[in-house]
Formats: sequence, structure tokens, C-alpha cells
Amino acid sequence: MYRSGNAPKGIGGSGFSCRLVAALTTLLVLVASAVITPASALVVELDDVAPDRIERQRAFVRGTLPQTSAGIDTLRERLAARGLVEGAPVMIRIFKLESELELWMRKGDAYELAATYPICHWTGSLGPKLREGDRQSPEGFYTIGARQMRHRGRWQQAFNLGFPNLHDATLRRTGSYILVHGGCSSTGCYAMTEEAQREIYRLAAASLGRGQARFQVHIFPFRMTDANIERFAAHPWAGFWRDLKAGYDAFEQTRRPPSLNVCGHRYVVTPADSSERADAPLSRIDAGQVAAAGRDPDICRIGPDRPSSEQVAALSTDPAVPDATPLPGAPTVFRVERHEPRKARLPQRHARREVRANKQVRLSSKRRAYREQLAEGYRRDRTANGAH
Repeated sequence: MYRSGNAPKGIGGSGFSCRLVAALTTLLVLVASAVITPASALVVELDDVAPDRIERQRAFVRGTLPQTSAGIDTLRERLAARGLVEGAPVMIRIFKLESELELWMRKGDAYELAATYPICHWTGSLGPKLREGDRQSPEGFYTIGARQMRHRGRWQQAFNLGFPNLHDATLRRTGSYILVHGGCSSTGCYAMTEEAQREIYRLAAASLGRGQARFQVHIFPFRMTDANIERFAAHPWAGFWRDLKAGYDAFEQTRRPPSLNVCGHRYVVTPADSSERADAPLSRIDAGQVAAAGRDPDICRIGPDRPSSEQVAALSTDPAVPDATPLPGAPTVFRVERHEPRKARLPQRHARREVRANKQVRLSSKRRAYREQLAEGYRRDRTANGAH
């Protein structure tokens, strides 16, 4: 029977045995954890407040999202069938509730609908963007020039809406780099998928390249019909939406982009006539100019109807507000995990030893080959000398 007191001097009896077992156990755990590694998992979290947007993101991740475009290869043929030409002036309308983007192109003195694209994803709720980081997609009237067309970065075919515009800045709304881009993920932007965005970007860029200084983008909470305005009459943002409806109605009446201005804290929209250019930037006008255009100048002195911060916060919980999609705070999360085999990794110390061992093997192989080459030459020399 082994006794700790009889252990050879310097080994330390049972204390050494325990330390030895612990060391060996640690080594085995390190090697096992390095060699037997679980498969890595790519985790995608889809975080939003609206189930329909979650379902579109889920379908996009799984590759089952319905096609959002007939294909850019047939774009010219589809335009020709409508009597439209690539490079004609364009205008875009976005409807958040319906998750649709309309692209209109000029044909003669009016604009005609070229295509309607489903929006794969936008964030937040119905209502304008107020501040940086609120995860809210904006609403309002925006103009896009050549400098806002993006050619680099993650989204190489995208355009910057220019938020905050003059109206947003007057109301001290903050934010930056709000884009219309591809893909199906967004934090304040409008994500269209790559196939749809390629067409939108191509037609927008072609119009700017052919002389259109800017194109208008009108972003509405929903289609601004009288029925929808009545449906959302109790919504805290109903007053702001009535200002947006003026732009919606002006285009519906004339099928031409209206003149867009800001007076005080309000949008002032004037229907365009056939002789007026539709590519001017959003500009500020005074009460005299408003009166000269036949509008009530008091609009410049009356502030817009804006909800208080308490009203905005109540949108997420107030059932009395009809169809008010909630603000972020109680998101739905969908997780997708795609497992992929991961290459085994050794601890750094063992990796260095492995590198040195492999180097020694290569050197030994070279030396062996060199010795065999010398031996073969010696045998050939002896054979040649014996022949003489």
C-alpha cells in the first residue's frame, strides 16, 4: 500500500499527486475545448414593433421573400410599354402604413406611375422622426440632388433623404444619414431589397444625369385619402398630417410635383402649373409671399399641431387611438440561427509548439532529400569509375 510518508524526497507525497492530477486535468480540458469545439452559430435578431415587418424580415433571411422587381434586365422594355423613357424626370412617394414606394416619371406635361415597389422594412411608428437615435423613419417632403446619391460604403446604390430638411431643422428635429437603400434591415431608413433598389437608383440617377436638378420624395404615414384622414382624426399627429395632405392633394390634382416651401413652422404647398420647374429645393418664404399666392398668411404665424411628449409616449399603450402602431419599446424578436462548422483552434502555447514541430519536419525532409541526392550521385560516380 502506498503511503505519502514513504514518497521519495522532493516529490511531496499526496500533495504532489493532487497537483499533478489537477495539472493533467486542466491540460486535458484545454485540449478538449480546443479540438472539440461546437459549431459556430450566425444569430440574426429581427427586432421591430410590427408583425408584418417581422414577417418580411423573416422571409428575407430565409430567402423566401417574394420577388420585389421584375428584373433590371427588362426595365427598358417595361418603361417602353408605358411610353416612358429612362432619364425622364422622376418623383417618389412613400406610404409607411402600406409599406409601398411609388416611382413616377414625367411623360409629356404630367407624371405617370412607372412602378410600385414593396418596402421591405422601415422602423418606428406612424409619425415624423424627432431626434437622433429614436429609431423612427421620417415623414415629410424632401428633395434629392446629385450630391445625395451614394456610390460607396455598405449601400453603394442608395440616396440620402437629407434629413433634417429645412422644416425639420426649424422644429429642431435631429438625425443624419437617413437613406433609401437595399437590403431588409433599417434603423430609420427605408430598406427596399437590392433588386428593387437597383431599379430605383438607376432611374433616379438617370434623371439627374439628364438635367433634373433635384427630385422630390414625399413620405406619408398612409395614403392621404379623406377616409384615412377621418380614420386617424384622433391621432396625436393628425394636425401635422393635414399639412402633408396638402402635398398629396396637389399632386393628385395635377400629376405634377408641387412647389414646396416653409413659412414659419409649417409646410406651404402650391400646386404646380405646366410651365413651372419641379426641381427647386425646399425654401423659406414669408407671409407676404404666401398672401401673394392666394393663401392665408396666418399659416406662417400659427404653429403646427404637435403632440406633447406624454402623448407620443402614450401611443404605445393607448387603445383609444385607432390603428396607432406603437413606438419602439415592446418589440417582437425573431431569432434565426444558422450553424456552421468552426475550425478547431489550439491554445496559443500549443499552436506555437505545433508550428515549430511542423518546421522541424520540413527541415528534416529537406535534409533527407539532400542526403539521398548525395548518395545517388556517389553511386553514379562509383558505377562510372567501375566501367572504366
